[in-house]
Amino acid sequence: MTPETWTPLLLSLEYASLGLALAMALGLPLATALALGRWPGRDVVEVVVTAPLILPPTVLGYYLLVALGRSSPLGQAWEGLTGSSLVFTPTGCVLAAGLAALPFVVTATRRAMEEVDPRLLAAAATLGAGPWRRFRTILLPLARRGIAGGCILGFAKALGDFGVTLMVAGNIPGLTQTAPLAIYDAMLSGQDGRAAGLAAFLTAVGLAVLWLVNRWARPQRPRDGAT
Repeated sequence: MTPETWTPLLLSLEYASLGLALAMALGLPLATALALGRWPGRDVVEVVVTAPLILPPTVLGYYLLVALGRSSPLGQAWEGLTGSSLVFTPTGCVLAAGLAALPFVVTATRRAMEEVDPRLLAAAATLGAGPWRRFRTILLPLARRGIAGGCILGFAKALGDFGVTLMVAGNIPGLTQTAPLAIYDAMLSGQDGRAAGLAAFLTAVGLAVLWLVNRWARPQRPRDGAT
């Protein structure tokens, strides 16, 4: 593949990785609160977080564009601090990728944490372990497989995002043009070979993700001779 083809792939990998990091930073605490807590508005927060799974990407992109645009309070505050806009920039790509990955991270992490036996946490509390220690030494290790699966799926979703990225970050070659956007451009311009190469890469990543998720989700079998 030519450098013109590699650039969108590298940008996609970069933005998807940063977006996943953002989704994990927000999603792990949120999933923990949803799994262990009972507080007012919990159901509303859960619906809002999982809404990106069912809403059309252009709708999500519109909401994000309105919330982060240069005329919005958040967009004006960011531009005042950094001198750069949130939208139609690489930052917009990262935010779009993070939004795409967040529901997968939260849903999988919450499910994995809810499967941890609460008696283990209660026993640790009676022995003097504080909330952070229980989270770090019991909850996180026992839920790690589910968390890893959610993060892998979130990365794949962020890597393949089209609609939200197009709405929030635009389609600027060499800056915000990710692989899915480059495929769209290549098809419109008759560059079938370039489109095929990009599509093959994303397909390979998708198949690898499914293999990894299936492997991580499979229950561990006891070793021979173990009781």
